[in-house]
Amino acid sequence: MAQRSVNPVSRRPSVIAPGRTIAALVIWAAATATASSASETNAKSPPRWTISAEAVLLGRVGTGNQPLVAFVPGDVYWWTPSGLNTTNYPGAVALASNQLGQRLAPGPKLGVTYRGASGWSAELSYFSVVGLGATRTRGPENPGQWLVMKAPGSFWQTQDFAYQSMAWRADSGLHSLEANVRRDVSPRVTLFAGLRWLQLNDTLQGTLTPIDIGEPDWKTTVMPATLADAKPMAGSTPVANPPFWTTDTGNSLYGVQIGARATVWQHARFSVEALAKAGVYANHAEQAALVSIRKQLNPASAAVNTTSFVGEGGLVARFGVTDAVAFKLGYDILWLNGVALAPTQIAQMSTTPTTVTATGVDTGASTLFQGLSFGVEYTF
Repeated sequence: MAQRSVNPVSRRPSVIAPGRTIAALVIWAAATATASSASETNAKSPPRWTISAEAVLLGRVGTGNQPLVAFVPGDVYWWTPSGLNTTNYPGAVALASNQLGQRLAPGPKLGVTYRGASGWSAELSYFSVVGLGATRTRGPENPGQWLVMKAPGSFWQTQDFAYQSMAWRADSGLHSLEANVRRDVSPRVTLFAGLRWLQLNDTLQGTLTPIDIGEPDWKTTVMPATLADAKPMAGSTPVANPPFWTTDTGNSLYGVQIGARATVWQHARFSVEALAKAGVYANHAEQAALVSIRKQLNPASAAVNTTSFVGEGGLVARFGVTDAVAFKLGYDILWLNGVALAPTQIAQMSTTPTTVTATGVDTGASTLFQGLSFGVEYTF
């Protein structure tokens, strides 16, 4: 019986060559390692951007020390060609501008930060507060007192009628925009330097309230007159006269600053950060006044370029709700030195019975803003 021929090749088991198996395993392992490494790198890559939106509540102290209202006894003559009268009587100061401290007013605060490689980052931030106001009133008094305001030269103002008060109102607004380059020098400390613009506006206005009932004709018909004579004529109608004094000042500051921020305490998701910055600024300061003489408004203005200093500090408490979202609560303080404030410009006016001239701009004042900030930041 003949034996069947068998092909030796056909009897081999169908297997993948060991060399090819090893190569495939190496390629798979490399691919897996690369993907895993990329995933770990992405997971460990720090977030690049932080956006914050906050509300600030700032108040202001430091409004100069300009006398605004003086009490003169009501039995002193309003005006006489010679002798004591309300123009030269040494009255007692009843109200000065340093009593016009402005309470908290709200405003927005926005910021964006980009973190680059090697500990470098850049930030841009803006905040503003407007409507910082305060009003103080003096009079009428019992026994009656003349309410007197004086300015350099011949200008002096009293109430038109004995029933009136003299009211002074101060209003301020502050805007700030800054751009900084930051450098992390340690996990807790960051130094920065940058450019900053600030705009400080200040207004002071004096009025008589309530409004006049008729014209104060007693000033020309009763000679000499005391406060008891300062009364409206029967049948007079109300007259709306303009404020007797208004001064507006503006400070446009452009400069450079340096600063530091540091994490002073941290526990779990809570942290507290301290901030300090200081800068020197070129300040274009202006003043514009409207002064009422015989119920007619007389304008005057002046401008000057000077150097100012700004310092800022604060504390920020932060609570991280998630890795990306945190709530913030802070205390802020901002000091401006070498600025023009409205009350200090009264001494820069020169008046005659018919004219008003601004002799310059006083930029020797300082003012302080302080208050709270609160909001949220998002990091991604």
